[in-house]
Amino acid sequence: MRTFADLGEFAAATGENLGHSEWQEITQEQVNQFAEATGDHQWIHVDPERAATESPFGGTIAHGYLTLSLVTAHVVQIFTIEKLTMVVNFGLNKVRFHTPVTVGSKVRATAVLLDLKNSPAGKLGTMKVSIEIEGQRRPACVAEVLALYRDS
Repeated sequence: MRTFADLGEFAAATGENLGHSEWQEITQEQVNQFAEATGDHQWIHVDPERAATESPFGGTIAHGYLTLSLVTAHVVQIFTIEKLTMVVNFGLNKVRFHTPVTVGSKVRATAVLLDLKNSPAGKLGTMKVSIEIEGQRRPACVAEVLALYRDS
């Protein structure tokens, strides 16, 4: 994990790859729980037997939004900034789902700081976060993630 002393040091890392998170296996239980939480029970996500025979992916796949929702949990493994009083999600600029994540696959995130600028509520950071799939050339998801940072 990379540690930045403050937002100034973090800003100096603009354009750099900040690192990557640990690999995390995507389980059918996670996918089923996400389906329950969102109401998206499409068979390609929740019916392993049908997906094994009818899906072009050979089995069930994670919801795209499940993959996207993992961004925060993975980014906190990549870096930390000391002397912060608050960090909140501010939104997304762009999200693309390039490769489906099959159940049983392992994913991790990489992050690049694109910008950190002043805003009335603090510093607004833009990061390019890629969710990679172990053994796959193309990422599962690439997103421009916005976060609002306040320091002490």
